[in-house]
Amino acid sequence: MTRIAIIGGHGKVALELSGVLAKGGADVTSIIRNPDHAGDVAATGATPLVLDVEKSSTAEIAAAVKDHDAVVWSAGAGGGSPERTYAVDRDAAIRSMDAAVLAGVRRYVMVSYLGAGPDHGVPPDNSFHAYAEAKAAADAHLRDSGLEWTILGPGALTDGPGNGLIDVDPADTSNGTGTSRANVALVAAAVLGLPRTAGRTIEFRDGTLPLAAALEPMN
Repeated sequence: MTRIAIIGGHGKVALELSGVLAKGGADVTSIIRNPDHAGDVAATGATPLVLDVEKSSTAEIAAAVKDHDAVVWSAGAGGGSPERTYAVDRDAAIRSMDAAVLAGVRRYVMVSYLGAGPDHGVPPDNSFHAYAEAKAAADAHLRDSGLEWTILGPGALTDGPGNGLIDVDPADTSNGTGTSRANVALVAAAVLGLPRTAGRTIEFRDGTLPLAAALEPMN
């Protein structure tokens, strides 16, 4: 049985993903900060594990993900202060990558966003700037980690249906077309089953192609 650890397990994408993976027969550990969220996680078929990754060491995170086949980062500070954004979206994310290396977990899937990178173009006076900078740093660290990584770059997230229809590498990277969280979960589950997507950044939006066709050039 495949064992998957999801960090940020109570997020909307993560809850969708844990349900998809559990229904597919995976053994899912969902790492959460708030013990009050354990029931919601368990309802998806995942096993909740309480660990505040913002305050945890690399060794503590490594102990949590040890003996899993893959780690999925789907956590985030959710806005607020730039300091906490950097603490979670950059620093804790980087510790989780180092933890995966330490624990011998080779596969790592990062949920990022469409347009992430050092040339994100978000001005310093924009409230999104800290997040853009944090994700750029985290994604860069992952690419240099030696892990079998895949970075997912969905467009602006929506609560639309997960119909499994996406467009990969859209030419227009503005926020004109959204990406349902359910589809992000379906893509994450799909790439976990496609080892040859390792080493790739997959940017996508809700679209017209079934997952198999959209990801075919990468599998």
